[in-house]
Amino acid sequence: MFYNAKNENIRFNGHDCDFISFGSGDDVLIMLPGVGDGFKTAKGVAVPFSIMYRCFAKDFRVYVFSRRNRMFKGFTTKDMADDIASIMEKLGIEKAHVFGVSQGGMIAQQMAIRHPEKVKSLVLAVTAPRANDIMKDSLNTWLEMADRGDYKGIMLDTAERSYTGAYLERGRKLNNVIALARPKDYTRFRILCESCLEHDAHGELGKISCPAFIIGADSDKVLGGEASKELAAGIPDAELYMYEGYSHGVYEQAKDFNGRVLKYLIRQK
Repeated sequence: MFYNAKNENIRFNGHDCDFISFGSGDDVLIMLPGVGDGFKTAKGVAVPFSIMYRCFAKDFRVYVFSRRNRMFKGFTTKDMADDIASIMEKLGIEKAHVFGVSQGGMIAQQMAIRHPEKVKSLVLAVTAPRANDIMKDSLNTWLEMADRGDYKGIMLDTAERSYTGAYLERGRKLNNVIALARPKDYTRFRILCESCLEHDAHGELGKISCPAFIIGADSDKVLGGEASKELAAGIPDAELYMYEGYSHGVYEQAKDFNGRVLKYLIRQK
């Protein structure tokens, strides 16, 4: 029931990580979320997540990994990639397709660079090889709001930067509701934002040898559409698809998004 969805936690190298799994396919797909993981990990969301991404359940056993539960200041996307590699070893996963959104895509880049033997293919959605001016403005704005304890401000600014058209009003209302559950502190969120600002894989993209599919949005107000184009230009033989008229939340807003990702991944099986 509910696509064999499970809520789980794993200990590795003296740390622990919340994750969920679902699906019954013979290939493994690892999904890596963005900086929202700084406020809410994957703990307890297996059923709704499996329903949202049910199109992957038949062809893949899907794992969604959060960052480790305790991170130190200065923790990098490289460290996060190394953690995923360690977790894969602990779970007996030899190789997987890796699908990263936003910061999750930055971690996925580092995995393909640092642990190429573990990555079968990449899907990198609305992400960047390094911090650009648009991304710096977004993250520094959220960090300043975090300093003031302005969680509602972060949620509403995220909506304004992520959605377009009629969907924007829906995003405003949803994020306004989410903002009612204020976090106890902002340490984890700050660490993730700062790691995005420090992320720079641009000079090593040529080392990525697996198939890669880059998905961007031309009106992305979080990191800009040019970031996806730069990423695709740096990865050998990468495929690029740019959505027109969408922003950073294209993976939620575009109705064909999951189907487009699935079609690519099936080609790589």
